[in-house]
Amino acid sequence: SSAASDVYKRQEFTRLFLKLALLFCGEKEAWLNCGLTHGGTMSDWVLILGCSTGHGGATAKRLAEDGYGIIGFHFDRGDVKKEAEAARDAIAEINGGRVHFWNTNAADADTMNEYIPKIKEITGGEPLKLMLHSIAFGTTTNFFGNKPVTQKQMDMTVHVMGNSMLYWTQKLFDEKLIGEGSRILGLTSEGNYVAMEGYGPVSVAKVAMEAIIRQIGWELGQHGITANAVQAGVTPTRALTKITDNWEDWVDNTKKRNPMRRTTTPEDIAKTISMLLQPEADFINCSIIYCDGGESRSGSF
Repeated sequence: SSAASDVYKRQEFTRLFLKLALLFCGEKEAWLNCGLTHGGTMSDWVLILGCSTGHGGATAKRLAEDGYGIIGFHFDRGDVKKEAEAARDAIAEINGGRVHFWNTNAADADTMNEYIPKIKEITGGEPLKLMLHSIAFGTTTNFFGNKPVTQKQMDMTVHVMGNSMLYWTQKLFDEKLIGEGSRILGLTSEGNYVAMEGYGPVSVAKVAMEAIIRQIGWELGQHGITANAVQAGVTPTRALTKITDNWEDWVDNTKKRNPMRRTTTPEDIAKTISMLLQPEADFINCSIIYCDGGESRSGSF
């Protein structure tokens, strides 16, 4: 609404005024932490594609605690939709209402074209600190057998969980909604190089996403924009239950195999992403950051 737009414009003006006041008072470190860099202004908003539950949901909450405004997309129905609404309300309590959740297909080009102007209005035209791709929607089946993956299923999975990351980044860059200091992050898994039951289509999507991330970081690094993937270990989330009926066995075996004798949690990933937004991580680019307790480096003997 126009009233809401006016409120956010006043909020952004107030934040910019405070940043400038800190600078003139000689508080350079506090000024930098507020997001005003030598390359221009940086908003304190983040965009999370897949924000309602799991890694995306935990990251939204953690970054709200860090002081960021949260813009998120999810695509949920029924009870999961109610969970998303509850998560949005909880974030609003944390960061003073600076949260926008939209329940629509973020991988659709029409969605990008419709909502990017709204994102630009929310940030006042300033770049996002982060775009996190955490969409966990795809076909989980084998290549052969009773229900082999179809071309339509394969194309959908690779687009939603891989290629859509590129299209979002292109559009955000064209609209100057990412700039110096912005982070592009995607989530990957051990399935990017290990074959496993029902994971083939998602594995292909993750490999595509990792290649996209490397190329984004290589091309946009000159603009101070970095792109990386965070690799989680096996995590007991709703997405895991969709991969295999034997997900409980996966969890039990992971606890035995993992050097730290537990599975990864969404909060582990959220804390890693929070760390990667710090200035100390400015030179990390085109990389995969492992947050799995050493799981991917542990033998399964």
